[in-house]
Amino acid sequence: MTLEQKVAQLVGFWVDQGDDVVAPLAGEMATSARYEEATVDGLGHLTRVYGTRPVDAVERAAWLWAEQRRLRAASGHGIGAIVHEEALTGLAAWRAATFPTPLAWGATFDPDLVERMGRAIGASMRSLGIHQALAPVLDVVRDPRWGRVDECIAEDPYVVATIATAYVRGLQDAGVHATLKHFVGYSASQAGRNHAPVHAGLRELSDVFLPPFEMAVRDGGVRCVMNSYTDIDGVPVASDEHLLTDLLRGEWGFDGVVVSDYFAVAFLETMHAVAADRIEAARLALTAGIDVELPSGDAYAQPLRDGIRSGRIDETLVDRALLRVLAQKEELGLLDPDDSEPPTEVDLDTAEHRALARELAERSLVLLSNDGTLPLAAPRRIAVIGPNGDDASALMGCYSFANHVLAHHPGTPLGFAIPTVVEALRAELPDAEITAVSGCTVEGDDRSGFRAAVDAAVDADVAVVVVGDRAGLFGRGTVGEGNDTESLELPGVQRQLVEAVVATGTPVVVVLLTGRPYALSWALDGAGAPAAVVQAFFPGEEGGTAIARLLAGAASPSGRLPVSLPRSAGAQPYSYLQPPLGGPSEVTSADSTPVRPFGFGLGYTTFRRTDLWAPASTATSGSFPVEVTVANTGARSGVEIVQLYAHDVHASVVRPVAQLLGYARVELAPGESARVRFEVPTARLAFTDRAGRRVVEPGRVDLWVGASVADRETQGAIELTGEIHPVSAADARSVGVIVGKG
Repeated sequence: MTLEQKVAQLVGFWVDQGDDVVAPLAGEMATSARYEEATVDGLGHLTRVYGTRPVDAVERAAWLWAEQRRLRAASGHGIGAIVHEEALTGLAAWRAATFPTPLAWGATFDPDLVERMGRAIGASMRSLGIHQALAPVLDVVRDPRWGRVDECIAEDPYVVATIATAYVRGLQDAGVHATLKHFVGYSASQAGRNHAPVHAGLRELSDVFLPPFEMAVRDGGVRCVMNSYTDIDGVPVASDEHLLTDLLRGEWGFDGVVVSDYFAVAFLETMHAVAADRIEAARLALTAGIDVELPSGDAYAQPLRDGIRSGRIDETLVDRALLRVLAQKEELGLLDPDDSEPPTEVDLDTAEHRALARELAERSLVLLSNDGTLPLAAPRRIAVIGPNGDDASALMGCYSFANHVLAHHPGTPLGFAIPTVVEALRAELPDAEITAVSGCTVEGDDRSGFRAAVDAAVDADVAVVVVGDRAGLFGRGTVGEGNDTESLELPGVQRQLVEAVVATGTPVVVVLLTGRPYALSWALDGAGAPAAVVQAFFPGEEGGTAIARLLAGAASPSGRLPVSLPRSAGAQPYSYLQPPLGGPSEVTSADSTPVRPFGFGLGYTTFRRTDLWAPASTATSGSFPVEVTVANTGARSGVEIVQLYAHDVHASVVRPVAQLLGYARVELAPGESARVRFEVPTARLAFTDRAGRRVVEPGRVDLWVGASVADRETQGAIELTGEIHPVSAADARSVGVIVGKG
């Protein structure tokens, strides 16, 4: 291959990129190259051909098949382009199914269901000629002020790891390559600000941020990784050879392709100022291990060619990246002749999609409080109040096609059914008289609608107040990429709306449609609190139906908080994985204790957890069993998320006061019990020692199971014995679970 042909394989081209901002600084970074000129020697990637503007899928597929034939013929080497799309809440394309946001996946604690969802999404993508999904996000939540929290799965690395790896398996089983992002540390950005510096040390990186990626690489077999925008201790990840080559490939054995986050290579010059020009940016990124520049060739096209010809860049770096890209294309069949035909009809929102979307939405809903008002006892008059009660967009996350792209195309229909909470309640409770009043907007301070809201509540048997977020990008919304916040109070005057409705004396059920956890102590504890509060993290196209079914009692709450419910913005950043001095104590007047802890969630029944058993001791290598009995002590069937926690009592470095070891979803009928057995690899207790090694140390480990991390309902302990055990690739990373009912 000529130099031009080789370099062409290392870049993408954003055919439809226009004035709509769907990526950071997209307007400033837009390439000026003409598509026909840029592809004369072939092309590495076609960027978001379905997901940049609303296009008919069948018509676009016909164009894509023809374009792939043109690229193969015109380039002289017969190699097609990889087509990539966003897939964070489903395929981000017009009329495609929109699933719950990843924070909702975490709330389900259900990797198997997420894997099934990934397989369905992957099948849709593959049918349209799409090869690579820019998902999932494996960033561990550290600060809810960060706008991209709704893209994340949880604040616990193991929950992130197991659920993200399940999604990877689902996508790749369908023939679509998953892309892990954002590698690594992105969510630890200073003060929760997008692209801000990260001040994480080696131990936090190794013990919190890296394990999810490691599991997805080693156990999930993921084929693609995307770099983080951030810099860690002054080194931009896009130029960090230690992370992208020594660790990812050398230690973990990753043999796939590393792609840049959009414009990240050029950002080495324009944002990080570690490169004097695009040639130097290309050299730094290639040396670090970024194989492909997305979305376009801002640095890897002409600047890279110029750098090689001038001697500033070694061409062997191009060859190294090229071989990886060609290996990926060979896996995807892009090196072979293609005589297939484009689809003549597609359904991107099938009955299977909708059933999965509803199941996932129902399992993700978290009941935060309930005085017995829920489930609703067939009320005759219901007032649905709040800006999100009759708004379909409030059910979808930032990376849904509707909020990501269609927001730039007013008047364009969504193209799929998405009942609002009001519409779903009317369908679920056809005999009830339901009145809908917005009361206020999500943002702003206009209270002129309060009077109508109060009047509606007074005339109702129960008021359902639906408040929360509006997802969007870069200032267009209250949460989403670029929409970081300094406050964790509900946006606008929504709190005041809730308080005004509660003051009427009518029983009030608050439903939160949000992309982050908010400071809600006023709504959960003490006098003046609503009768019940339901947390929904952007539950997708079937979210309204799921909420209505839960309120009516047709579905039971089984979601658990994948993130702690914060006390205040001033208590951030906070994680339940805190050291002893990370929480309240006699040496500080500040209290960071969350209003509701990680793992919390109520149901319509009750559970008792008893008889935790573990062996007295075990070697530092290998695994050990832990057993616990769980019983449904209520009058309804329900699902318990059995949560096994541990605390390393004494170690050579400071350890968190609690750590989730494993979890299991267990469905029990009234009066039924189950004996749950966890097979725990000792590597689940590993940490980075003072020498920078991941090890398991001997010593006592406290164990407990309860309704959340803060609840030690049944306890035990185990002594790890023997020598310090260095963790290697041979050590298991996942906890086995066996549920025996009896």
